[in-house]
Amino acid sequence: MRKRVLILCTGNSARSQMAEGLLRREGGEFYEVFSAGVEPSFVRPQAVAVMREISIDISGHRSKSADEFAGQAFDYVITVCDNANERCPVFPGDTRRIHWSFDDPAAAEGDEALQLAMFRRVRDEIGERIKLFVKANNDAQ
Repeated sequence: MRKRVLILCTGNSARSQMAEGLLRREGGEFYEVFSAGVEPSFVRPQAVAVMREISIDISGHRSKSADEFAGQAFDYVITVCDNANERCPVFPGDTRRIHWSFDDPAAAEGDEALQLAMFRRVRDEIGERIKLFVKANNDAQ
């Protein structure tokens, strides 16, 4: 039975989208993964670009509201920013909440190269956390 995971951030535009793609790749058949935002906006093209660099396609993703998942049960709800952690809705059942705080790459200033560098750094930081999460949870099964 696959574990259901919802990853939340503010806009569901970068961090949670990248985390969704990374967990789908790393978790394989063990997880059913979704992402959403407390204030959904749009998927950042820089997030799509840096994920494409590591052969993960999130170009078909859309920004979703956490409200779309209201009433659904999840094994894990992972917040990837402080704002989403503070505003995270309550989900029914035995949901385990996990909070990881990452810088917001969408707030990066400077030219395109500097912005992409921040998106890559945050992508890689999320990737490391995802690997640890998968290892810890698969070892426990």
